[in-house]
Amino acid sequence: MATVLTASPTAVDAVELPRNGSAEPETNGSVIHSEKSQATGGDAKSHQVFEEDGETLESPEEASSTNGRMAEHQEGHSTPGSYTNEDDSGDEANDADDDEEDEEDVEPSLKYERMGGAVQDILAKDTASAIALTGKIVALGTHNGVTHIMDLQGNRIKSYRNHTASVNDIRIDANSEFVATASMDGQARIVSVSGTEAYFFDDKRPLRAIALEPQFAKRSTRAFVCGGLGGTLTMHENGWLGHKHTPLHSNEGPIWTIQWQSNFIAWANDSGVRILDVREKDRISTILRPENSPRADLFKCSLRWTDDTSLVIAWADTIQLVRIRNGPTKGGAAMISNPTSHRVEVTDTFRIDSMLSGITPYSDPIGSFLTLNYIAPDTFTNEATLDPAEQRRKAANRPELRIITHSGEELSSDAVSLKNFHFYGCNDYWLEPVPVEGVHPYYIVVSPKDIVFVKLRDAVDHIQWLVEKERYEEALGAVEQLGPGSGVDVAEIGRKYVEYLVEEEEFDKAAKLCPRVFGQNAKDWEDCIFIFAKKRQLQSIIRFVPTKEPQLSRLVYEMIIAHLLHSDQEALLRTIQEWPKDIYDVSAVIVAVKSALDRSPGTPLLMECIAELYMQNRQPGKALEYYLRLRKPNVFDLIRDHNLFVVVRDQVLLLVDFDQELEQKRKGDAATDQPKLPTSPTSDKGKSKEKETTKAIALLVDHTHSIPVERVVNQLQVRPYYLYLYLDALFDKDPYLVAEFSDKQVELYADYEPGRLIDFLRASNYYSLEKALEVCRAKGMVPEMVFLLGRTGNNKEALTLIIEKLNDVHRAIDFAKEQNDDDLWEDLLKYSETRPAFIRGLLENVGAEIDPIRLIRRIKNGLEIPGLKEALIKILWEFNLQVSLLEGCQTVLNSDCTTLASRLLGRQSNGYLTNVHATCVKGGDSLPQRPMDDMIAGFLTSSNVRSDTRRNIGAKIA
Repeated sequence: MATVLTASPTAVDAVELPRNGSAEPETNGSVIHSEKSQATGGDAKSHQVFEEDGETLESPEEASSTNGRMAEHQEGHSTPGSYTNEDDSGDEANDADDDEEDEEDVEPSLKYERMGGAVQDILAKDTASAIALTGKIVALGTHNGVTHIMDLQGNRIKSYRNHTASVNDIRIDANSEFVATASMDGQARIVSVSGTEAYFFDDKRPLRAIALEPQFAKRSTRAFVCGGLGGTLTMHENGWLGHKHTPLHSNEGPIWTIQWQSNFIAWANDSGVRILDVREKDRISTILRPENSPRADLFKCSLRWTDDTSLVIAWADTIQLVRIRNGPTKGGAAMISNPTSHRVEVTDTFRIDSMLSGITPYSDPIGSFLTLNYIAPDTFTNEATLDPAEQRRKAANRPELRIITHSGEELSSDAVSLKNFHFYGCNDYWLEPVPVEGVHPYYIVVSPKDIVFVKLRDAVDHIQWLVEKERYEEALGAVEQLGPGSGVDVAEIGRKYVEYLVEEEEFDKAAKLCPRVFGQNAKDWEDCIFIFAKKRQLQSIIRFVPTKEPQLSRLVYEMIIAHLLHSDQEALLRTIQEWPKDIYDVSAVIVAVKSALDRSPGTPLLMECIAELYMQNRQPGKALEYYLRLRKPNVFDLIRDHNLFVVVRDQVLLLVDFDQELEQKRKGDAATDQPKLPTSPTSDKGKSKEKETTKAIALLVDHTHSIPVERVVNQLQVRPYYLYLYLDALFDKDPYLVAEFSDKQVELYADYEPGRLIDFLRASNYYSLEKALEVCRAKGMVPEMVFLLGRTGNNKEALTLIIEKLNDVHRAIDFAKEQNDDDLWEDLLKYSETRPAFIRGLLENVGAEIDPIRLIRRIKNGLEIPGLKEALIKILWEFNLQVSLLEGCQTVLNSDCTTLASRLLGRQSNGYLTNVHATCVKGGDSLPQRPMDDMIAGFLTSSNVRSDTRRNIGAKIA
């Protein structure tokens, strides 16, 4: 399997090279992840840790250095000549730890991936000495003189050996058609990748560099330049008689590198960097080597054209930015001038703290550079030491990739683990850009035994880094911004985040995250719920548990319900109400809740839970009992909707009692067993209260077939007021239904609503007059007694009650009028003889029933009657009015009689025209009529003809 390399911030001390020359494990297609590190000399650098099959292994030299440090610490040894302060060392250790933590929180800018394909096999047998690449192919030169042509994935296209020594430099033309190589054997070779065209040149001295003219494959000149230890820069180009050789420069030491861009050639030798204009064949300028620069053969010069007129020079620890401008060159300390049409300006120079093995432009930020830095190993100042450990060569440090600005400011630094890095020096590494169109720029780092691609980290890499740092929330946010199709496993990140939060005991936050993470993955949901259950934190996740899309197993839901039954009954009720009934076994839950209710009888929440469960289980009859005990207002709707009348026929008293409590609450009165109503026989006499039928009474009255009247009356006997309400409402619906209980109803009206008893007595024919009269006598209800005595025919006693008990002349008169009995009127007149108020009342209400003269004659002389004059005037006025009305009626009657008699006489004395149908005496045939007869007859019978006109015409015809 592929080996993954992961960076770690542990420092690497200088260690002795292994004597057996063991190398690090080789991997194919490996990915290298690097960590941030400081780029200052002597500071700890990040290192790579090899992970194979889930087991972490340190590289040999690191293990050795770690063990050495541990031993040194245990023995308390210190470096000779050093000063040790425990407090200072402790502070420095803390500072180092803080710095290390800060570095771990900084995300790397680059990611690394080893080239796969045939590369690992090639470098296992040989070592790389030069590399070049385009957007299509890679050309790799080795120390055995072999050139390998591969694609960008490392798959071999072709290999050939054109040299007998190391390939020092290799180039590919812009069209990827020709590969040029320069070797230590002094030969320069140019070979066609796909054809047979090839060129061979022998310089007789080791060559270090070669460069092809731009668009080499398309130019007929096939020009190129090369140079090496001979110190001569030679241009080779195709002429009439074959390739001609033109020395361009010599006698300034070996030529180390060459770069050809457009019309300019730049090369480096021991004295500095020179730039030549190809068209004018004239050297423009020389940029001298930095002062105190180390040996050119040990620390190479890297040249990189950023455009046709801009050149970057990286030599040892110095970076120079050069610009070619039009016009004569201006002299300067760092330049050698010649009077040409161009001038060279060094726009910036800065130094860094390490040696440069390569440099290339970098895009973020614009104008910055990516550098490959070689960190020189530590050395001892005591050269005359006899200690073998000090005499040994020190292991090299890992090379670093740094991003620096055009002003030299370092933005990031990654220590990269390349195979056998501790063997190599500055000149053994290469950094090259990979010019692939349409793809984010990336780079390649080469060592003798390794080739690594360096790519910009994208959004997916950012997410992976956040996950590694356990910053899961940021990772999820980044995934959502990235959108679908990113290839990132959101669920896996979410699972890790949830597990992390659970371990950190942030259960509420973890539960809130679950819908966002697990979505419709039922298995992940169930696993997560069981984790919460194991941690005894189910209450945190219950409100987020899905009930559909996805629907989980019944075991999960029943486990949650069991948990709520013992921990949170309020949440249990809410859960039962909200969850669909088909996701768990309702019958099993009912058994569990009833068991809990048996242990805690009368618990309202448990009763409500079991009622809800019975409703879900389609057993409303069993739920009704609990709703009644809970005094739920929806009981009556429940009974009607589910036709539970038969169920409540034996619970009438409980139902009505509950309904009355609701009614009292609605009206704002205090709840009592029986409302306090007026009981005085005369307090509400003649009044009728507005009736409001409650829900329970209305339900009983509307369903007498399912709830028999006799059964209701028997249950309500203990609460007479409820019985009164029921019988009263039932009487309003159909008096016949309460015929059997009419006598009882008389008593109830007398007790609870006396004002309505008289209406009942008048409307009902089913009660006993004797029993009703006894009730009224017992209650002293005179109007009702008068009515009942009247119905029994005892008018005199009734009139006596009106006169003596009520003293109401108007009621006495009305009673006498109703009975239409002369003897009753006589008794009334006789009783009134000594009572002036009655006499006046009779005078004011005298009518057709009594002669006023009869009443006036009974008035005794000397009896003072208040208002007598007004009463007599009223009688006389009414008498005159009656006379006038009679006379007027007589006049109208006489007029009508006269008119009608005249009309009758006229009609009886006038003749009428009729049609006569005559027949012949002999033959019996109808005789013809005159045409005029039909016309006259039709005219006379018309309704529009006046009667006098009709008579006159008829007379004339006659």
